[in-house]
Amino acid sequence: MADHCCDHDIPPASQIHNLPRYRRILWLALVLNAAMFGVELVGGYRSGSLSLLADAIDFAGDATNYGISLAVLSAALTWRARAAQFKALCMMAFGLFVLGRALWAVLGGAVPDAATMGVVGALALATNVSVAWMLYAFREGDANMRSVWLCSRNDAIGNLAVMAAALGVLGTGTAWPDLLVAVIMSSLALLGGWQVLRQARGELLAEGRTADHAR
Repeated sequence: MADHCCDHDIPPASQIHNLPRYRRILWLALVLNAAMFGVELVGGYRSGSLSLLADAIDFAGDATNYGISLAVLSAALTWRARAAQFKALCMMAFGLFVLGRALWAVLGGAVPDAATMGVVGALALATNVSVAWMLYAFREGDANMRSVWLCSRNDAIGNLAVMAAALGVLGTGTAWPDLLVAVIMSSLALLGGWQVLRQARGELLAEGRTADHAR
């Protein structure tokens, strides 16, 4: 889920085996994750499912990471850290939004549509499995490549959680399973965003000290 949103160092392009293929796969992964972010966002609003909205955070974060990977394959650490800060702030803002919606739902929210939750959750699972399969060939590469494919593989857990929440809603006729999954996932988004923010700030400070010593 959001606490393992593909936060990784980007190696020099010269160190990436079969760079053209890797770049094509990253582009495809970016498009798929961005599309699923939109699907889960619309599905979450229409079904009233907060767990779908929370799971959309993963797809937004992953799409951002794939975009960052493409944009900064040869960029300096400073730009990568600044991009990570932006992503972390977006993650935390969306996490707070979902938590606020969850609190509102506790006070009088309606029961979400379990069928929509299940269908969208299954589509999200298929997307993450497909991306992980495409990146499988790079799993034994450097830490960056391995973390990218592990991210998609692990994000499938979030999709399974949404599908489990759909079954819970269907079985109990209440919104509590959906709310529970939403709170857990949005809390992880807040924690993950805070960790990324701290790491990026540390990288910027370290880069600044290195630049000062070089003068």
